[in-house]
Amino acid sequence: MNQKIISLTFGALCVWGFSFSQVKPSKKTISKASENAALIPLDSISDGTKLFITDFGIIGDSISKIKIEDFHMASEFDKKWMEELYSNELFDTIYQSVADLKYDDVDYPELPTDTLKARLKALNARTPFNIEYNVSLENVIKSYLKNRRNTLERLMSLSHYYFPMFEKELDNYNLPLEIKYLAIVESALKPRAKSRVGATGLWQFMFATGKQYGLNVSSYVDERSDPLKSTEAASKYLSKLYEIFGDWDLALASYNCGPGNVNKAIRRSGGYENYWNIRPHLPRETAGYLPAFLATMYIFEYAEEHGFKKYRPDFRYIDTDTIHVKQMISLDQVSELLELPMEELQFLNPAYKLDIIPFIEGSNYTLRLPRHAIGKFVANEKSIYEFVSNEFNKREKPMPQLFEAETKTTYRVVSGDNLGKIARQYNVRVSQLKQWNGLRSNDLKIGQRLTIYRTQPNTSSTKTASNTVVKPSNTASSSSDVKTYKVKAGDSLWSISNKFPGVSIQNIKDWNGISGTKLNVGTTLKVSR
Repeated sequence: MNQKIISLTFGALCVWGFSFSQVKPSKKTISKASENAALIPLDSISDGTKLFITDFGIIGDSISKIKIEDFHMASEFDKKWMEELYSNELFDTIYQSVADLKYDDVDYPELPTDTLKARLKALNARTPFNIEYNVSLENVIKSYLKNRRNTLERLMSLSHYYFPMFEKELDNYNLPLEIKYLAIVESALKPRAKSRVGATGLWQFMFATGKQYGLNVSSYVDERSDPLKSTEAASKYLSKLYEIFGDWDLALASYNCGPGNVNKAIRRSGGYENYWNIRPHLPRETAGYLPAFLATMYIFEYAEEHGFKKYRPDFRYIDTDTIHVKQMISLDQVSELLELPMEELQFLNPAYKLDIIPFIEGSNYTLRLPRHAIGKFVANEKSIYEFVSNEFNKREKPMPQLFEAETKTTYRVVSGDNLGKIARQYNVRVSQLKQWNGLRSNDLKIGQRLTIYRTQPNTSSTKTASNTVVKPSNTASSSSDVKTYKVKAGDSLWSISNKFPGVSIQNIKDWNGISGTKLNVGTTLKVSR
């Protein structure tokens, strides 16, 4: 009787052991193996510790034997991924439009099915992705062409700036250059894009995953929004995913929903490893992820055939360069000194959350500028940093004491407004607008009310430098304690302010009723009160 109980007990343990290989073991189930038992390694957890279960062998008994097996390739994928990092997945980052992707028939006679099939076949021949015709993909492509033409044209213009840097990093890691289209699906090429779950940047990294791949996030800087650094991180991440799955379609799917969910879909499909076969078992947003990517790739590759207009890009990556900053500096100070639009600087330097570039020993933070402004900055570097130091020193005061109540203005945001435009209108800085109104980003909503402080009334806002009184003088002169200066070729507000200690650019603007930065040669400016 005792012998029978022992046999039943060992048989139950055997069945339990095989079943247990299908689920993630908990720490409570880990035990030391006996000296005589065979050890079977399971997947490792994130700290690298190997887990074991004891194989006691097959013991015959009266219980029916149940054989439970896993799909071999899915099991190998699991093992590889857990060895890299078990619980660090890139969560759902796709826009809601991808999650709600429709596959209904679309009437678009401009693209016959036979033509599409031929083009997809040609595209498939020159890329490592599995681009095969199917009705669902045809409907997505036709839907994009019919309903998103204006958006796609704007993205094509923007791509002239981002794609060269993407291709450089992708090539460094021997990745398919077509992966550049993934950033369109992820973020619509918005470096400060943030999803509902907190994924940020062109490649939509979660905080923890960004840290894992070397992207620093602090109060001043979010490198997930840095185009170059985030592209390098995405290249590393995608390389690891391809190393695990050996298939680019599955690698992209796992980039969106995580390797664990892709493996679940493989198992639920009965062991299929083709994306289109496991798609019904993937999360809803990932099911539309690859079709959206392939549709975007097709339209960009055949943009000319579909009559998309080629807009001249506002910026080209090759026309910009970087400078390593030597002390803290704000983008609005750079805008003022180099006479560059604030929006242009924000576009080129999206990683700086508060539009301030910090200086930290041991860290390299750079300022990206148009090439035509690089020389001006380098040639005047010492004077620029002196000006910046003085400006920051002036701001070391409690904000409420700087302004009287009667100088407070409330502005209501209208269509077409942005912070730079409003700042120019009231002769203040973008950083001041953000500080006064507790803004953490540059986004504004129509109807939003902004509080604006001015140290003095904005007099003659439409008056320009060309309307000021001209006196025949090449240098500063004194008349009734008011000094004037006659503008010469090559002068700017910044260079003039440097000639007179204690006089700022804003002083010159206020004293002369100047709203912009352009000066006419021969104009006489007041350079003292």
